[in-house]
Amino acid sequence: MTTGEEIRLGRLFDGGCNAVVVAVDHGLYNGPVPGLNDLAATLGRLDAADAILVSPGMASHVGHVFAHRGAPAMIVRLNWGTQYATQWQYHESRSVPVLSASEAVALGADIVLVGMSIKTGSEAVDAENVAVVARAVSEKRAAGVPLVGEVYPAGHEDLSPDERHEQIAVGCRVVAELGVDLVKTFHTGERFGEIVAATPVPVLALGSRKLPRERDALELAAEAVASGARGVVFGRNVIQARDPQKFLAALLAVVKDGVSADAAAERHGLNAAVAG
Repeated sequence: MTTGEEIRLGRLFDGGCNAVVVAVDHGLYNGPVPGLNDLAATLGRLDAADAILVSPGMASHVGHVFAHRGAPAMIVRLNWGTQYATQWQYHESRSVPVLSASEAVALGADIVLVGMSIKTGSEAVDAENVAVVARAVSEKRAAGVPLVGEVYPAGHEDLSPDERHEQIAVGCRVVAELGVDLVKTFHTGERFGEIVAATPVPVLALGSRKLPRERDALELAAEAVASGARGVVFGRNVIQARDPQKFLAALLAVVKDGVSADAAAERHGLNAAVAG
């Protein structure tokens, strides 16, 4: 790992603490999303997060959010994949690069992220998707910036819990073997600790779909951290909360301070309502 990578990772996990990342890159593959249409206004209320994941084209529109001492780290996504465009029910899970790590650093990125789907049903597509990750690893080393590998199983919503767990376990190890510095993936339930233990880089659990209650999202975060995750990456569960600032404060308490989901929800007035 280069000096630049070590410094930037040290900032994310300041003092060895777990990290809370807010993802707001949904527009890159889903188009307009409630809570993200005025992205600058949304992010202005979420600067307590440790990092914010943005798409490349949005970096220039929200740069002021990151341009002050103590601001969140900027994470920039490097690829686009059909697996993320869920509204169109694509099936091939093809991934393509959209910019290089050095180009992301020029935009202001402290960290970069690349997604990978394998077991797509096509050996050729799997190999192409792995090649996208491998190229990002080479580029991030040259740029001196940490790389998050996002493991996103092809057709994950149609898999049984056991199949999903096994695909994620394999995918996490594959991206670590390719050379990423962090992994972002789905929490798989009671066996998630097995994935964390077999992945030799820090694992961040993603929030995925909007959960029915805000307390449910806090419980997911608590379970992930209890299983060994070094933090979470939440998008809709934060930005579409009744009060995103309050929810983020509760999430920080759970992930960084070990507060229980019930206690955090009570403390921040989240028990009474659904997450939407």
